[in-house]
Amino acid sequence: MAEFYDALETRDPEARERDLLARLPRQVGYAQKNAPGFARILKDIDPRAIVSRAALAALPVTRKSDLKALQADIRPLGGLNSTPVAKLAKIFVSPGPIYEPEGSGEDWWRTGRALHAAGFRPGDIVANTFAYHFTPAGSMLETGALACGCTVVPTGVGQTEMQVATIADLRISAYIGTPSFLKLIVEKADELKADIACLKKAMVGGEYVPPALRAALSERGLGMMQCYATADLGLVSYESRGPDGQVCEGMLVDEGILLEIVRPGTGDPVAAGEVGEVVVTTFNPDYPLIRFATGDLSAVLPGASPCGRTNVRIKGWLGRADQTTKVKGMFVHPSQVAEVVKRHAEVKRARLIVDTAEGQDRMTLHCEVAGAPAGLVERIVATLRDVTKLRGEAALRSPGELPNDGKVIDDTRNYE
Repeated sequence: MAEFYDALETRDPEARERDLLARLPRQVGYAQKNAPGFARILKDIDPRAIVSRAALAALPVTRKSDLKALQADIRPLGGLNSTPVAKLAKIFVSPGPIYEPEGSGEDWWRTGRALHAAGFRPGDIVANTFAYHFTPAGSMLETGALACGCTVVPTGVGQTEMQVATIADLRISAYIGTPSFLKLIVEKADELKADIACLKKAMVGGEYVPPALRAALSERGLGMMQCYATADLGLVSYESRGPDGQVCEGMLVDEGILLEIVRPGTGDPVAAGEVGEVVVTTFNPDYPLIRFATGDLSAVLPGASPCGRTNVRIKGWLGRADQTTKVKGMFVHPSQVAEVVKRHAEVKRARLIVDTAEGQDRMTLHCEVAGAPAGLVERIVATLRDVTKLRGEAALRSPGELPNDGKVIDDTRNYE
């Protein structure tokens, strides 16, 4: 049985990069021509010039947080869809509401690659406990399981006793859902003294995976892997196992996307290894998202995965990039911090600390600088006030002194 899903996974990294960049001009031009929203967002852009990561980085970012306003302007999908709504297979409704499309065709969300890496194979019977109503997670993982040749039991979430009985009766071998619900099912099976030893593999997502839970399930002979996917993009990254059977560090980027890590509040790529916001360009013909900012934080891992796959690895989900906060009744956004930094070439990185002093909100912009000319602090303070319309302070720090955690605004106020 094939170790890899397809030959794309073991390509020479330079060949992969060339292929992705060669596809960029066509996809940008396609989005401009067929998706009214992108025709507006990418107005006056020559797609033939988008042939490098630097050129891509100059394009506007469309943020997940923009979708509600975009969809209110051009219903129902913000004009970001290139396939007419009447020709789509499904439309999902996430809280907001935010509408997400699913097109036709096998494994539209591309999750089969992640499930294959987790050991899902023809003959497996899979309990898919992700929700099947309104939101796309159930459909997203079901299509991938079908692409792997599995039989899917659409159990959805809840009813743990019935879940246990179904797993035992049908001899279900694989689980899809959140790690916390898998834990509940296993605990319920123990309580009922039900035999679910048939359950050998699991693909989880949507939550943090506690190492202790992974270890406990492994001792039971149940291997748990995770993937990172979104309702807009489908699969972004996934875990794999090395030759020793152990889960490899980090998560491999899917072959069907081009991923960037940018400084929160901007579209500017960060240095390799630095934590920033995940931005993805897809090559999806139905929903051709160009530089779509997920609002999630991650970072690129150095080196190659021991599993033999050659794509870039990221650290997985490291938090949320939208760190907007309120100071003295006014919103302060990461983009405003980025604007202050942009106006002072000496500043390499910055972090706005919000706290209280004598019962009053206080904000201090901590700036990494290699060498500070006279009057820099005063100039930064003036720019901070000009950009945010609030009084603040500035403090200079040495390069590398600020934490590498992707935070641009750190609200340390205690509201208890």
